[in-house]
Amino acid sequence: MLAVIRWIRDRFSQHIQTRLTGYFLLILLPLVIISLFAVERSRDILYEQAVERTKLALSSAMNQFDLALQNVEEISTLIAGDLGINELLNKNNVNFSPQSIVDFSDILEKLSNYVSVNRFFVSHISVYHQASNMFISTHYGGKKLTSETQQEWLVEAARRNGTGVSYVMSDSPVAEGITFGQMTNTDSISLIRAMDLSNSERQSNLLMVSFNKSRLLNIVKTLLPSKNSRITLLNEKGEVVVETGKVYEEHMSDKDMTVAIDSDYSAWRLALVQPKSELYKETDQLRLFTVAIIGLSILLAVIISWVVYSGIASPVLKLSRGMKRLSSGELNIHVDTKRKDEFGFLIQSFNKMAVVQKHLIEDHYEQQLRLTTTELKFLQSQINPHFLYNTLDSIYWTAKNYDADEISEMVMNLSKFFRLSLNKGRQVFTIEESIAHLHYYIRIQQLRFMDSFTVEYQISDESKGVPLLKLLLQPLVENAIIHGMEGKSSGGNLIISSRIDRGQTVIISVQDNGPGIEEERLSYIQHELDMLSSRNMPASTQDEEHVKDLFGLRNVLGRMKLYYGNEAHLTLHSVAGEGTTVTISIPLDRCREVNLV
Repeated sequence: MLAVIRWIRDRFSQHIQTRLTGYFLLILLPLVIISLFAVERSRDILYEQAVERTKLALSSAMNQFDLALQNVEEISTLIAGDLGINELLNKNNVNFSPQSIVDFSDILEKLSNYVSVNRFFVSHISVYHQASNMFISTHYGGKKLTSETQQEWLVEAARRNGTGVSYVMSDSPVAEGITFGQMTNTDSISLIRAMDLSNSERQSNLLMVSFNKSRLLNIVKTLLPSKNSRITLLNEKGEVVVETGKVYEEHMSDKDMTVAIDSDYSAWRLALVQPKSELYKETDQLRLFTVAIIGLSILLAVIISWVVYSGIASPVLKLSRGMKRLSSGELNIHVDTKRKDEFGFLIQSFNKMAVVQKHLIEDHYEQQLRLTTTELKFLQSQINPHFLYNTLDSIYWTAKNYDADEISEMVMNLSKFFRLSLNKGRQVFTIEESIAHLHYYIRIQQLRFMDSFTVEYQISDESKGVPLLKLLLQPLVENAIIHGMEGKSSGGNLIISSRIDRGQTVIISVQDNGPGIEEERLSYIQHELDMLSSRNMPASTQDEEHVKDLFGLRNVLGRMKLYYGNEAHLTLHSVAGEGTTVTISIPLDRCREVNLV
């Protein structure tokens, strides 16, 4: 049992400490939420600002690329419409002559001039002559294409473009195993278009202008924020023109920041991909510090709650337990403490108060017990002589009117009555025993009044075994006989009944069919009974020695209050000319408690 009590005490103490910790954490919760929100908000702001800065930089770079495309397209238009170059190309045919070499050299010279003027963006310029299958390039001079597949691809490209332009990647396939870059000796994107734009009957000669890849990369590299990021220039088909950094991936990760700018002029796209971890490097440190502070705050909350519990809550809890034990009647309570502070003084004061209260309660209890015993003996001493005087008087008058047999019966009943009344100091009898005892008294009174009244007992079976204080009904029956039956020559009826109401209250009533009580007298009696019921016991009757009437009712009500408490009641109901009924009601549990005492 001690182990169970100790376990419950420990669990309760842990509960108090847990509540204190919860309160501290509840106080920290708004600060934690605000701190985390501030960190996350700063990350969002940083991300938004990085995106805006990147868009501005990419937009500026895309403007340069658009300018380069415009320049290249303008150069291609000038070359494709150059009358001198077109005339040299058109006058040469399949037969390759020394003059053809001179003409192609002139073409190469003019192309070189265009390259030198636009060297920033243009790597080299090439022209394919369909009639002689000659490939003229500022990069390596001239060569003759022998591959029919390559020839067909170039011719088809010239016819397909018409007067328009198109862009070809260096890795675009031309023939089996041959790419455009291998055929033209370029590693960058190239613009292609047909020559002789103003001639509707033009030959399928093709102009190719290749971009300077290193120049394009230089523009892109200046935008690269870190080695882990990458910038990619894509054409309108989504093909990579130039890229620096990591290899381009079609599906981006959620951990990367992706910013792209589309060109309204060329439909090209410039995209930058950068890991978010690089952006959040400083904010991650701030978040780490915040989490560390939160963890430290939680640890401090636990420590502070323990300090508060051990310093404040624990002694208060011990004092509260001591008060509960004292209020439950444990007068020997003593709360141990070694504290020298205010709580120690408070607990020591409580221990002193408990000792003083113990002495006060014990002294008061003993005093009340002595008063109760004295009161009960006083009341019983009032009953027995009073009854004895009346009985002797009855015997006297009966002896004058009857012979010795009746006198002997009366004396016999009187003897039995006193024998039960003084039954070895017993204070409580069952209702059934009390009725048997009472019958001896009633029989004496019937003999006295020459059987002018009858008695009827209506005792329920369930109430027969209920304990009842002895001599509690005798004064009520005495009043009913003296004030109700006296003066009646015949026809008097006395009814004594008992029952249990709702399993909680014992109801006992004494009813007579006498003359009843006048309304004024009845009001006075009820007022006196109410006054007596409202006074504190047990000194309710000792202070009323000057009162000379209502002796029996006062006696019964006083004894009921002493034994059964304030929940016991006595009521009087009377109608002039019809009779009087006196009813007592006692809590059933109080009857059993008195029986145990």
